[in-house]
Amino acid sequence: MAFTHFGTDLAIDLGTANTCVYAKGKGVILNEPSLIAFNAVSGVVEAVGTAAREMLGRSPSHLRPVRPIKDGVIADFDATEKMLAHFIRKTHQMVRAWFRPRVLVGVPTEITPVERRAVKDSAYRAKASEVYLVDEPMAAAVGAGLPIADAAGNMIIDIGGGTADIAVISLAGVVIGRSVRVGGDAMDDAIIHYLKKRHDLLVGERTAEAIKIEIGSATPLDAPLSMEVKGRHLSKGVPVKVMVTDAEIREAIAEPLRVILRAIRETLDQIPPELSSDIYDRGVALCGGGSLLRNFDKRIRDETQLARADGRRPAVLRGGRRRQDAQRRHAAQEAVDPVVPRPRRRRGTGKQRSTGAAENERSCYAAALVARAASV
Repeated sequence: MAFTHFGTDLAIDLGTANTCVYAKGKGVILNEPSLIAFNAVSGVVEAVGTAAREMLGRSPSHLRPVRPIKDGVIADFDATEKMLAHFIRKTHQMVRAWFRPRVLVGVPTEITPVERRAVKDSAYRAKASEVYLVDEPMAAAVGAGLPIADAAGNMIIDIGGGTADIAVISLAGVVIGRSVRVGGDAMDDAIIHYLKKRHDLLVGERTAEAIKIEIGSATPLDAPLSMEVKGRHLSKGVPVKVMVTDAEIREAIAEPLRVILRAIRETLDQIPPELSSDIYDRGVALCGGGSLLRNFDKRIRDETQLARADGRRPAVLRGGRRRQDAQRRHAAQEAVDPVVPRPRRRRGTGKQRSTGAAENERSCYAAALVARAASV
């Protein structure tokens, strides 16, 4: 029996808001917030993921929730290592693998080589045997089922918690890629500042996110929405309740949306003419939690004059559960960033691995690539 059957391959979407893990042959088996809570006195990890999110804004002074990923890149190296180690250990228990996993990690398009190295080192220190990096828009396009291997333009917009990635893909390569560090978290912060300025009301991150989900929109709605929001009055210092409308939230998140739309227009302005005609015919694919904002696709159509802005196709979690055919596996192999794994000692005379073993490894990564999961 080949020893590869005792290990597993993992694809990790290391997002600002959520971390998703896909295991080959199992599908998406973990989707938890990118949060870790430390004991400020002893330095011990108290909670990770969903358990840490429950502590956000409600923890005593000695418990310190930390977001190790900021704007799509690692902000706290040690916290990221501990969080990744917890998630990898948890998935290992689910799949009952014997050996350390090989890991594929999605990263934003325009991060620096230093930031790429930080992601790779964190995965190695979290007990991964080999680490590969892939640009998130490419992985999202594969998971969404776009024909990235064709000689035609495919445009995808991935609105995550910390970044918005825009890419035009053709022949299994990124022709134009752009990333802005504005996403769902920036919208939450804008809502917090708006309520503080307009209603003299102080709310937390979880409440701001709930407001965005419940009544947030990118354009005026046919049926207006409203929501009761509870928080602390800044001048009176007492708990209060106010009524907030969708028009107010639309005004609050106008600036983050403007930044994202400006990046989309700048990307469209740089596309070669032949690919522009393809994108006009095929439209734009949307994915990521930020794209779930009401009427966001309509706002893109109004701003860019494109015929379609399809927000239904890129259910990337769905795409991660299906196997790709040989053509798509080949395209995925070409898209992987070949970060060289750490050398490992081998027994015997040092002969190279067989062609079949190398082909099996490449197919593993191709299958794992389709697992890039959008934060929802």
